[in-house]
Amino acid sequence: MFDTETEADTRATRIDPVLRAAGWGTVEGARIRREVICPGRIVPGGKRGDRLAADYVLIYRDQKLAVIEAKRAGLAPTTGLAQAKDYADRLGARFAYATNGLGWYQADMVTGAEGDVAPFPSPDELWARCFSDANLWRERFGAVPFETAGGKWELRYYQHRAINAALERIGQGDRRILLTLATGTGKTSIAFQIAWKLFHARWNLSGEPIRRPRILFLADRNILADQAYNAFAAFPADAVARIDPGAIRRRGGVPKNASVFFTIFQTFMTGEGEPSYEGYPRDFFDLIVIDECHRGGASDESSWRGIMEYFAPAVQLGLTATPKRKHNADTYAYFGEPAYTYSLREGIEDGFLTPFKVRQMASTIDEYVWDGRDEVIAGELDEDRTYTEADFNTRIVIEERERSRVAEFMAEIDQRQKTLVFCATQDHALRVRDHINQIKSNPNPNYCHRVTADDGKPGEQHLRDFQDNDKTIPTILTTSHKLSTGVDARNVRNIVLMRPIRSMIEFKQIIGRGTRTYDGKDYFTIYDFVRAHENFNDPEWDGEPMPPEGPAPPPRGPEAEPPTPPEPPEGGDDEGGGGGEPRAKLVIRLADGREREIFYVAATTYWGPDGRPMTAQQFLERLFGDLADMIGDEDELRRKWSDPDSREHFVALLEQRGYDADKLADMRRLIDAPDSDLFDVLAYIRFTTPPKTRADRADMVRGDGLAEADAEMRAFLLGILRAYEDVGESELGKDKLGDFLTARYGTLADAKNALGDVPTIRRAFFEVQRDLYRQ
Repeated sequence: MFDTETEADTRATRIDPVLRAAGWGTVEGARIRREVICPGRIVPGGKRGDRLAADYVLIYRDQKLAVIEAKRAGLAPTTGLAQAKDYADRLGARFAYATNGLGWYQADMVTGAEGDVAPFPSPDELWARCFSDANLWRERFGAVPFETAGGKWELRYYQHRAINAALERIGQGDRRILLTLATGTGKTSIAFQIAWKLFHARWNLSGEPIRRPRILFLADRNILADQAYNAFAAFPADAVARIDPGAIRRRGGVPKNASVFFTIFQTFMTGEGEPSYEGYPRDFFDLIVIDECHRGGASDESSWRGIMEYFAPAVQLGLTATPKRKHNADTYAYFGEPAYTYSLREGIEDGFLTPFKVRQMASTIDEYVWDGRDEVIAGELDEDRTYTEADFNTRIVIEERERSRVAEFMAEIDQRQKTLVFCATQDHALRVRDHINQIKSNPNPNYCHRVTADDGKPGEQHLRDFQDNDKTIPTILTTSHKLSTGVDARNVRNIVLMRPIRSMIEFKQIIGRGTRTYDGKDYFTIYDFVRAHENFNDPEWDGEPMPPEGPAPPPRGPEAEPPTPPEPPEGGDDEGGGGGEPRAKLVIRLADGREREIFYVAATTYWGPDGRPMTAQQFLERLFGDLADMIGDEDELRRKWSDPDSREHFVALLEQRGYDADKLADMRRLIDAPDSDLFDVLAYIRFTTPPKTRADRADMVRGDGLAEADAEMRAFLLGILRAYEDVGESELGKDKLGDFLTARYGTLADAKNALGDVPTIRRAFFEVQRDLYRQ
């Protein structure tokens, strides 16, 4: 009796009435949403992987309490239970329900208890099941709607979870709270919503029933404080205040008549490096948000630590992009374990962050040993030393080497795309900037600028212009450490690494400069001159790159690389250590002709589904195994590939297993068949069949495969074969037929007059493909 009932029918006639009767959608504060949980991983060609969407999410007092997965009445009630559990786990909902409208099944995601349920619980009943402990602040925070610009946008699921996790801890009286979310996932937006809820709920530590909270947003750079200040624009104008030396001078003292204050920690320091809090009482602030708190803010020696200890009565909320590591253990020791974590891997897989490729740029001058031919321009030479990557541009300078590296990546990138270049020191960043501007194809004098600590306000303006997605100039910025964290520039397409990466924390921060999404941005590329890709082998890495391209690094010499010098302090941003005289560098000029001997080695490595690097051989073995599961023999592959419909389905199956168009294109190069059809690549890998070129296949059809076609049809099909030979099998897709017809004849009617009816044209289009792959 249910054969004709669709899922939409079941929802409308069976499920929706049950929910309404229980009060969902009718009780104040109780909402039902069909929620798109994530849009799906970004893949090449402007496409997305599978998106996840929950049929029903039950929300009460801004808490997501339950997920319901609906199936049509003809299926078992628990058919959608696995989906419901997955969605509830992602959303942080306590209960997962599955139903066909006739039976209802409940799973408690905390206790693991499962069973049938009837009647369906009301909002208050479900709230009581989720929160057995009474908490007045939880309900007051829940009564304040999120600020979504009148419903113009929605919080992402992980943002919702992070906000409520922090508010829950605040409501319980915790004083130190940590949120760990990958770069580009909107930590400032999360801080805004937390402040918004606290502000409108009139939460404060004093217990005064009508006082608004006083919240301090503390950053370590003006541009980050400014970004946060602008992000809080929805607050009343008199509720926000910027604490900076200029404002203090104008006011004759620090601002106090506001609710949300923004500053950098340097503002609270005197010239002698001692704390100077400009008259704020220790208990003035109720909440302090410490942005990028992993940047030394919690260590005993840190300047931030003094500020946090002075304002110890306040709730202190740390925001960081880096999971717990040995390098930032002090941060976690201070704040405790995160109230919520959202990783880089999750962001890429969900489609909220952009995936990346790695182009390894190994060269013949990655190490240097003086052999007597080159000229020492300055400094003291150690003739027995092997100078390695850690030495270049800190201990030794070989300008020809840097110039060749710049020329190499400038030849590979699209010079119209925004690019960040990370250099060893501020001086190195200056020289790289000059090399870029000397060889750039763009005549604009502001094409490339350096942005470091020494560049001051002009550098900050260059950065703001670079961040402006409507501006194309400057296109490239060089830096040393200044831009490794906290800079929101969405359309970065290339990151060039020209200095060693000193820690996994810093590496992930730099990668985060490119992960922000932007229309038309399918991926970004890391040009790696310093073997930073080896960080992907580290178990601490949690991001999964797209297939990297380029050279395998040459083997290391027998001599161990000397330890990397410590990272310079943020204020100094240079090799001088922010204090004493900079070290005198050894400067070498290569002998005549030696610069022409520098070259870059090309080879390809790949990443597996676990986000770990694989050798080319390992990758081929994996593809061979997957093809063995999908194809029995070569005739079966030929049959599937000869028909546009089955070929499209087969390629989609390959994509689902992780072999997207870029990976398969790499396979052509790997087996030295760049001009072959993908069919030949797959047949070679699976059956060791020698590959033919596309020209060979087209010539075979031109020679005897069009004998039965009349002159007009033959001319039309010859045009298709030329396109196939030039571009590839993508020109044989069924959606391409209309393009060929309109390109040659203008309209479909004119094409039919010249070639015959549509079935005749389609039959000829399909037959020429069978001829292409008949042997």
